[in-house]
Amino acid sequence: GVTRPPSFPVFQSRNTKIIHSKNQKKNKMARWVLAVFAVVALSALAATTVAHKLAKPYRVTGKVYCDTCRFGFETTYSPYIPNAVVMLECKDKSATKVVYSQTVTTDSNGAFEFEVYEDHGEQVCDVVLIQSPWAHCKILDKGRYRSRVIVTDSNGIVSNHRYANNLGFVQKDALPVCQQLRKFFFHSDDE
Repeated sequence: GVTRPPSFPVFQSRNTKIIHSKNQKKNKMARWVLAVFAVVALSALAATTVAHKLAKPYRVTGKVYCDTCRFGFETTYSPYIPNAVVMLECKDKSATKVVYSQTVTTDSNGAFEFEVYEDHGEQVCDVVLIQSPWAHCKILDKGRYRSRVIVTDSNGIVSNHRYANNLGFVQKDALPVCQQLRKFFFHSDDE
């Protein structure tokens, strides 16, 4: 069999009790410090993930136009559309879940403005065309129906004013005057 070493009686001296008492106090203090650290860390994490209310809102502005020449961009013959419906939407980083949206209507000059009171630094935000009030100009321009905007202070932009690219609907049939404009924009050196 296995032989065991002889066991000695454990004597607890006064010094052993004092050391044991000090270790208990250190353990309690360590647990308390750890608990405080955990609360502070969780509070900081919550503050960064939850959008905070801003005293001065972000202003996101732009215009909505009608591409009367069907060129895919604004021309001198592109009027701005009043009463067009535009939406600002912010999605999570995976760009699958909308976490913020706001809808506005353009003014008499075709201009829109969103006031956003939250920082959306952890999200992807776009201004998107929703609806045109003009029956002859309702087709979404595939390249100009949305515009990415940055709605955060964490990017080096000093101002709270954000400019969205102008957004466009396309008219079903091009205006006759657009033929002259086409020659100007799309001329070739061979002609």
